[in-house]
Order: sequence, then structure tokens, then C-alpha cells
Amino acid sequence: MAPQPARAIAPSESRVVSHIPEELTRGTLCRLGEGIGKVVYASEHWVVCRERTPLEMVALILLWKALRKLEWLLPGAWGKRLRVRPSRQIRFLRVLVQGAILIFPRALWFSSHIREVLRLYHRRSVRGEKLAQIHLAGSDLIPERIAFPPERVRIGGWPGWLMVSEAAERVDTTLHQKMTQLATEDRFDEIEEWLERLLVTRQAGWRLGLFSLDAHLKNFGTIGERIVLLDTGGLTNRWGEVEKRLAEEESTTQPHVRLGLGALLEEHAEIARRFDQRWKDTINRDVVRECWPGREGKEVTAS
Repeated sequence: MAPQPARAIAPSESRVVSHIPEELTRGTLCRLGEGIGKVVYASEHWVVCRERTPLEMVALILLWKALRKLEWLLPGAWGKRLRVRPSRQIRFLRVLVQGAILIFPRALWFSSHIREVLRLYHRRSVRGEKLAQIHLAGSDLIPERIAFPPERVRIGGWPGWLMVSEAAERVDTTLHQKMTQLATEDRFDEIEEWLERLLVTRQAGWRLGLFSLDAHLKNFGTIGERIVLLDTGGLTNRWGEVEKRLAEEESTTQPHVRLGLGALLEEHAEIARRFDQRWKDTINRDVVRECWPGREGKEVTAS
């Protein structure tokens, strides 16, 4: 079987180097994370990712839909943990679902809803990549990328190896993991500082005419004191889409809960209250329009 091609996390113009970094070929790359469309593998300082096949993506969509419906039947919070923090168990279940898809008629699985989810994911991914290439290359808002002659690397798990020709700078941690770590160490003042940096980072993107529709804490990473966007698939430059998302944001009463900070800030109501107010004061149509190029809600070019 030919090796699977791999890609970096956040596509943009790459810095070309003559050789692949030695650490990528020295040992087996660990599985760092995964999403609906890709699986990420990492060495100490670099990451690559494998694009999922459409079959894998359909299996994941079906599995997550089933877990969401059956969550209340599973013991404790097991069903929710499986969806929020993918594990070996859910990967095993995904393989079983893939097998079932191959056995039974495709029409049984590829409902109009699932087709639309795949179509929307692909459309947003392509557009987000293009916007990142044009407007974010070389900026501090995404990890650095390098390109090099194709080389085979070993990875943990299936398929065991990949052919890679580019890699992205590895972040220290996701912003969600950063929040969890700081809360465990009772450093809540620093949590507020990082949340403020998140708002500043988002405004920097708006000034470029870009808005992330996928702005959850797991889609941002930290590199030193910087916050960077990990997956560009949710980027848009279309003011209509921005307004629609902002209307949803403005109806949210507790933004910290929607961002997954409810449990972390449960005993720190004052911090939660301050952040919610700061979020509402920043994530709204007036502020975004003020930052937007031309201040008229016009699209920046993606061509």
C-alpha cells in the first residue's frame, strides 16, 4: 500500500528548507490529536497531519450522532467524554462503523444531511486554506510552516508511515489545555490574562478582514506568549456569515460556558462574570465592524 500523504495543520505559504528536520525521521511520531477531517502527529517541535478519507469522515459523523442520542444511556459521563475527548475506544468504534458502511448499501448511510455536512466541511476547508495563504502567511497568528523534499516518516498507529513534504510548528499546548493547567495550579489571574490575549488575537484577525467561525479554545494554541489559530477551515471573509455568527454570539448569556470553561470557573463566579462581560463588549457587530477593513463590512479578496 502506498503511504498516505500528510499535510500541516494551518495551510499558508511555507518557508522552504533543503532537508526534513531530523527529529521527524529519528523516531515514531506520536498521535497528538484528531478532528473530523485530519489526524495530527508530532515530534518535539513539528507536526504533520493525515487527511481522513471520506469513508472515515462519514463513519465519525454517524458515530458522533449516535453517541449524542445515546449519551443518557451510557454510565456516568462516558458518552460525553468519548465525543469531547476521542480515545482508542471511539477509534475502534469508528473502524466498526466503517466496516458496516462497506457491507450495507451506501444510500443507507449517505443521507442528505451527511452529504451536506461533508460538502460544507470541504467548502470551508478549501476557502479557509486560501484565505490563510493570502492573508496570514508570515504573521504571528498561525504556526510557522516549512516545506521540504518528500520524505517518509513513521507514525504511531495506522497506517504506520506517511510521506510528508511539509510540517507546521508545534504549539506548546492548546488554549483549552492551558486553561485547565492553570486552573489545576490555582493560577486564575493568569487565566484572565490568557482570555484577554484571545480577544486581542481575534481582533487582529478582524483587522485583516478575517473571522473564525470555529473559534473554540481547542482551535487555538499557545507558543510562548502568543496565541495562534490551529485550523484555518473556519475562516471566512464574508460579512453575511460574520453577522449571522455574531447574532448567535449576542444571544449567548454565558460565553465562558459555551467555551467549555463552566466547570473550571464554577467556584470563581467573579472571574466568569468579568470575562462574560468583556466577551460581550468585544464579540459584537459594532466592534467587529469597527475593526473590519474599510469599516463597512466588506469582504476582503480570496482570489
